[in-house]
Amino acid sequence: MSTTGEATVNPDGSTTFDDAGADANFDNTTDGSGIPNMDEETTAEEIIKGTDPALYLAIAVVCFAVIFVFIQIRKKRKSDEIDSFFSNLDGDKFNLQLPGSVDDYYEVKEKCEKAGWEPGQSSGAQPSPHHRALAQALMKRCIDDIPIVTHIQRESPGMNKLYSQSMCSVNQWKSYQAAEAMVSAEVEEVRAEADEIEPGWSQVIWRQAMQYSQMLKQKEEQAKKAQAEQQRAIAAQQAAANEKNNAEKAKYDAIKAKVDAEKARLANADQAEKDRAAKAEKAAQELLKAEEREKQSKAAFGGKGGMKKGFLG
Repeated sequence: MSTTGEATVNPDGSTTFDDAGADANFDNTTDGSGIPNMDEETTAEEIIKGTDPALYLAIAVVCFAVIFVFIQIRKKRKSDEIDSFFSNLDGDKFNLQLPGSVDDYYEVKEKCEKAGWEPGQSSGAQPSPHHRALAQALMKRCIDDIPIVTHIQRESPGMNKLYSQSMCSVNQWKSYQAAEAMVSAEVEEVRAEADEIEPGWSQVIWRQAMQYSQMLKQKEEQAKKAQAEQQRAIAAQQAAANEKNNAEKAKYDAIKAKVDAEKARLANADQAEKDRAAKAEKAAQELLKAEEREKQSKAAFGGKGGMKKGFLG
């Protein structure tokens, strides 16, 4: 079906045609193929309205649970790494043991008690052999305790600071506490034993042990220093001896090289002289042979059997 159009002449001389049959209010809801277009916003809104809110809640709960589990696993892993770091860093720093002289002291004490010694007796002007043996055993025990006592005293401030700042593991802190308790108990036990041997000795025994320990340490260091000096002196003597031997060997090698060179020169000279003599002898022989051949040739032409002069005449 055709429609009638109206022509409009524009001021510039051009002409346009208006479709009179077109509906100005027509809403184009079809595409080029004639299929109606859907309103996307309206459809999405209808889908959202038809979704159960419980589904969103379940999804949120699952996401929260997954994130929570992930964070906890990460925290635990990080904590284990920190504990492992401190454990590997310190190693067996607080895995302390009492020296063997502790047991040795109690063995000596048992023998003295069986021999009649009683705790609390003053030594007097002349201490008995049992009293002296027991005092020496306790002093040795006290001296041997000095390293672990000073170790705990040195580490105590740092460990307390680390623990207050949560920078040490629980296992490390417990190990430190156990070592500190063991050392403290040993200190008090030594003092109690000292008062049994000599009343009032507990007030000075640790100071005496520290002094003896320093003396022994200095003596040990001096012995090590003397040994090191002795080893250096021996090494210097050995180096000097080696240097002397090397110098003598170098001198011997130089002389031997000269002697060998002279022998080689003389040998070469002898060989050259022999070669000259051989050449001279060979030349003489060749000369004699040449003279002999010449004589033979003359004899052949000038003898009886030779050609006569004028035999053609």
